[in-house]
Parts: sequence; structure tokens; C-alpha cells
Amino acid sequence: MRRWWVPAIIAVLLPAGAIRAEPFVPESDDQVLEHLPSSGSPAVRELRRMRQQLQGRPEDLALAVQLATRYLKLAREESDPRYLGYAQAALHPWWELQAPPPEVLLLRATLRQNRHEFDAALADLSRVFRQQPHNGQAWLTAAVIHQVRGDYAAAMKHCLPLLNLADSLTSMVCVSNVASLNGRAQEAYAALLRALRDAPETSDNLEERLWVLTLLGEIAARTGDVRVAGQHFREALALGPNDAYLLGTYADFLLDQDQAERARNLLRDHTRADGLLLRLALAEQRLAAPRLAEHIESLQARFAASRMRGDSLHQGEEARFTLHLLGQPDAALHLAQANWAVQREPRDARILLEAALAAGKREAVRPVLDFLAQSRLQDVRLEALAGLVRESGS
Repeated sequence: MRRWWVPAIIAVLLPAGAIRAEPFVPESDDQVLEHLPSSGSPAVRELRRMRQQLQGRPEDLALAVQLATRYLKLAREESDPRYLGYAQAALHPWWELQAPPPEVLLLRATLRQNRHEFDAALADLSRVFRQQPHNGQAWLTAAVIHQVRGDYAAAMKHCLPLLNLADSLTSMVCVSNVASLNGRAQEAYAALLRALRDAPETSDNLEERLWVLTLLGEIAARTGDVRVAGQHFREALALGPNDAYLLGTYADFLLDQDQAERARNLLRDHTRADGLLLRLALAEQRLAAPRLAEHIESLQARFAASRMRGDSLHQGEEARFTLHLLGQPDAALHLAQANWAVQREPRDARILLEAALAAGKREAVRPVLDFLAQSRLQDVRLEALAGLVRESGS
């Protein structure tokens, strides 16, 4: 089966906070984007070669799609939003066409999803479905968008076609991820674990296995199985020690287990990504580390720069920064509410609950409590916070 999974799973990772910035789009093909190391890895040399080829053949659709896909993969691996702009630049000749080719529509949907232009992204995907109803990547990307928005019925509807379009592990990732957020966490965990054990271990599916192990760790953590969650995260880390999403998720887990020293050691060399620097600072706060003030100042500058760009994609992380590192619960609540209006993942619910409790504004949590009841989301951390809310009103 053709491996469409790798670029598709980028769409799963982008909403999670590892990459959140408006991508820079060059004004012309002559503008220097980045000076790559002259003696880089084979992957870097191949990227340079492809970019030079595209400069000479800007209308080469196959090459442009291949390069844009590579940039998307790098954006995830490096947690560097510049690569998202480079991906859009590679697709420039087709970007504004009334009827772009389906492969461009799919990539454009992924980039729009990253900017939280969810309706536009779904519109692009609908056009892909009309032209290519068996495009598994399009179904997965649409499922991810609906999941991020908290519409689990729509997400599952878009996962189900993958049972016939993708390999068993890929389809189970989609189905289990949604089911785990919709009242069937234990069932989803067991099914995904079986699928992972049944899938052959090959060099071609290492990234897929990394993502599955990360998801298993997340589900186990939400259900309170700390020992198993830690085991899955460590197994995933052995496969992808520099995976930005995994690093952020594992760091959150360590912080929840009061293992700030381990979280700091995990992230000390990963400060380029705002989300990872935030988690490093949270660990340093607990340890009274000497570089905490420096990192708080750096985060303040990064968030300020985002606001100057008109970028509102950082609101969930900025809410967390504002509440826990600046100690400003009212401002944090405002950011958390704006973030909740756009996306509704467990961490988005958590920061809204935390900020509302800290601000003493119990009424602000009603939308989250209603969502938790309707979705039947199982998360021991959210259940504890919801319990505090109920106690505060008694």
C-alpha cells in the first residue's frame, strides 16, 4: 500500500501545540528562506537539491507536492513553523486556482488546518472527496479536524472509511483516537494495542509505531494508569527522541507526576519550540532553577511577537503561561475561553478549568462541563478539576 500516512499524521500533531505560528510565505522565488548547513545530513542535501530543481521548474506539480510534503514533515520533526510557509511557497502556482489539483487541495487543507482555518480546510477536503473518494489521507485529515473541534460523531464518520482504505494499524489509530475521547477509552486502548502487536516491525513504519505508542501513553494517562503510560512514552522516546509532539506530551505527563527534574532533563536541549520552552519553564519553576527568569522573558517576547503578527493560535499555551508562570488568572481565563471557542482537546478543557478556578469564576466552566458530560470524555485530571468546581459551588 502506498504510504500516505506520514504526511497525514502531521495533521494529527499540529493542533497539539508543537507547531503554532503563522507560516512565513516568501514574496518571490529569489528570496532566501534559510541557509542550510553545507555538510548536512543526506535528508538536508536532498531537500536542497529538490528546492534547486523546483526553482528551475516551478510548474512541476509532482516535484512541488513532494517538496511541500517534505517541508510538512520537517515542520513536525523540527517544530519549526517556517517550514509550513516554505510548503505553501512550493505550491504557489496552484494555491489560488479555482480548481487546484486534488494533491494541492489536500496539502492546502493541512496548512489551513494548522492556521485553524477549519471551515476552509474542510471545504478543500470535500472537493478532494468528490474527485478522489478513496483518498485515505483526505478522510484521515478531515477526521482530525473534527476531533480537534470536539465533534466526535463527525470524526468517527470520517475514520470509518479508512477500515477499507488503509492498513489495519492506520485505521485503528483514527478509530481508537476518537473512541478514546468519546466514552470508550479502555476499549480503544485494547484495540489499538492489539493492532500494534499484530503489525510487523519494519523500517517503513517506525514513525507510525512512534505515534501509536504516544497515543497509547496518552490514553493510559487519561485513564489513570500511570505505570503503563510511562512505559509507552519511554518506548516511543526510544523511536523518536526528537519528536516535538512526543516531547511535549511526555513532559506534561512527567509534570503531572511531580517529576520536574526529569521533565527539565528531557527538554533542556529543545527550546526552539514555544510549547517545549513553556514546559521547560514550568519544570524550572518547580525546581527554582536559575534560568527560569530568562525563559519567562523569552516566552513573553515570543507571545508578544505572535500577537503583533495577528496570530491567535497560541492562546491555549499563552493561557497556561499566563496562569502558571505569570500568576494572572483573569487574563489566563480570557485566553483560555478564546482558545476553547476554536478547539476542544483535553488540554484545552484543562486550562480553562484551571484558569476559571484560579480566577474564582465558576460560571465560566459551564461550557466545558457540558462538553465533558456530552462527550463522556474519560480523563482523571479533568474529573478532579470538575470535582473542585462542584465543591466550590457547594
